[in-house]
Amino acid sequence: MTASLTFLGAAGTVTGSKYLLDTGRHRVLIDCGLFQGYKQLRERNWAHFPIPPAEVDAVLLTHAHLDHSGYLPALVRDGFKGPIISTRATHKLCELLLPDSGHLMEGDARFANMRGFSKHKPALPLYTQDDALRTLPRFRTHDFHESVEVVEGCRALFRPMGHILGAASIEVECDGTRIVFSGDIGRYGDATMVDPEPVPAADYLIVESTYGDRRHDRTSPQAALEEVIGRTVQRGGTVVIPAFAVGRAQSLIFHLAQLRKQGRLANVPVFLDSPMAVNASEIFCDFVGEHRLTAEQCREACSQVTYVREVDESKRLDEDMMPKVIISASGMATGGRVLYHLKRYAPERRNTILLAGFQAGGTRGAALRDGAQELKIHGDYIPVRAEVASLDMMSAHADRDELIRWLGGFQAAPRITFVTHGEPGASDTFRHDIAEKLGWSARVPEHGERVELA
Repeated sequence: MTASLTFLGAAGTVTGSKYLLDTGRHRVLIDCGLFQGYKQLRERNWAHFPIPPAEVDAVLLTHAHLDHSGYLPALVRDGFKGPIISTRATHKLCELLLPDSGHLMEGDARFANMRGFSKHKPALPLYTQDDALRTLPRFRTHDFHESVEVVEGCRALFRPMGHILGAASIEVECDGTRIVFSGDIGRYGDATMVDPEPVPAADYLIVESTYGDRRHDRTSPQAALEEVIGRTVQRGGTVVIPAFAVGRAQSLIFHLAQLRKQGRLANVPVFLDSPMAVNASEIFCDFVGEHRLTAEQCREACSQVTYVREVDESKRLDEDMMPKVIISASGMATGGRVLYHLKRYAPERRNTILLAGFQAGGTRGAALRDGAQELKIHGDYIPVRAEVASLDMMSAHADRDELIRWLGGFQAAPRITFVTHGEPGASDTFRHDIAEKLGWSARVPEHGERVELA
């Protein structure tokens, strides 16, 4: 029987990662993410799954970010009954991310119905918090480098990839054919996360290309933070940093703590206004050994930040005019408490909105990056007069050179390398680099394309 791979997401876009591996006897889904960004992409979340979810035998998860895990509650609700196989840290983070995602979807639907700005009557959530909670018992966790039987005839192996806590590449071997899924590839020499581990061999490779067409700024993150915060505080303003609750928030906390320790941040208060980011930071410290920080460094970094858990505390941050730094989710300003801070601080020139990660097309973060003069938030148009700056060097994704460096760890060329998880320009540029620099056969698949694996 001929095996096949179908690209159900992250083809021509950086979101919605889903790859369906059909061995002829079993069907395994690698990643199960939400589409984010442009409306036409988000609408794919509402489409019927291409096959009945009950016919999927297992899900393998590279990491916890919602563009890789966030569709799981819908899959389980609609009939999936197999195991969700991941690393231990990915499971712990999904325990936070998935119920929170459902809770936010319910809240957004309620708010849309209350304000009447949805075209749908009534507006409904894609899934609920209860759907997410019913998903969590399906997880089965394993250590890095542990060979795991997925279905009969198929085994999987997780290798650490940096990026965020628990992130892995997945090597799947089915009936003698080896398929490697890179997941999201982390940075080399990152201050908090480990280097991405090389993979020796694959018959087929699926590799991400988020930054496949550019190189990251090599400026020190601490120097950049010090400069931006310094000039904002000098004019009496507040710095609002939309940050992914898992990964970016913890990196920011570490760098800001180092600045404080060195006496370079003066007495500027720093607030982490995201209950999920607070909990994720505590999980980060529970997994010492899977990142670069010691237990003492974790505790020291967290002690330099004021945690904000309650809604009333969050509201008070917008009433207090003292200069400060607010780190709040979500990282692309698609939802969460950061929207309320943007409504308060974006209209004033003395403030700064500091972008600290990739901004997918169609998100408010991308609009800010591209110079938007106003943002639509909760049905209202909010003027943007604040300074907008970016910390490109803080990306958790490998850049063009680092991606090639990781590919250099293969001892032989895969038969075919499929370039995914990137905007069309980034993916095609990286495909060209792979062909020119490594001499490999590489191509960018189309959304929904099915390819046979010899």
